[in-house]
Amino acid sequence: MNPTAALEAILFVAEHPVPESELAQVLETPLTTVRHRLAEWERELEADDRGIVLRHVAGGWRLYTKREALPYLERFATTDDGTRLSPAALEVLAVVAYRQPVTRGQISELRGVDSASALRTLVRRGLVSEEGRLPTPGHPAVYGTTGRFLEALGMASLADLPPLTDHMPAPEMAEALDRPPTRSGEPQTTEG
Repeated sequence: MNPTAALEAILFVAEHPVPESELAQVLETPLTTVRHRLAEWERELEADDRGIVLRHVAGGWRLYTKREALPYLERFATTDDGTRLSPAALEVLAVVAYRQPVTRGQISELRGVDSASALRTLVRRGLVSEEGRLPTPGHPAVYGTTGRFLEALGMASLADLPPLTDHMPAPEMAEALDRPPTRSGEPQTTEG
């Protein structure tokens, strides 16, 4: 990849202004070359009447949207694609990803709360879809993740999901979590 394209990629994902010296180091390019390219790119973005601008702020460089784009960004932020998922929706998404195919009832049972609203949000966003129905009384729908889910997480397949064992407490911790809480001052007993 040429250094200019790499520079654009870095600044596209940067969450904070990136100093020129860091850009030069990462790109393995002389500092003067990086400075020249940044100044040139800044002028190009302004001259082309683009929706983004490149600014030197707080000791580094970063891409920003133009002020004139604010009304469009505000409208976008109120659309389904522009809003973030709630913690409840993220929990439901994790359950579906790891337990699919799974019914709404199974999701709610695992979470301990009704998950219908969060599940509807995920279906509406295209991250989860109905995969069929169980041949049991009531014929409950079963859900699974979609290609859009894989794309959003940058995965090629569900095999790329990290193993759950990496996020599980140690057996002794899980055992302690399962014990009922004791009142302060009461001795804790162990069954044996």
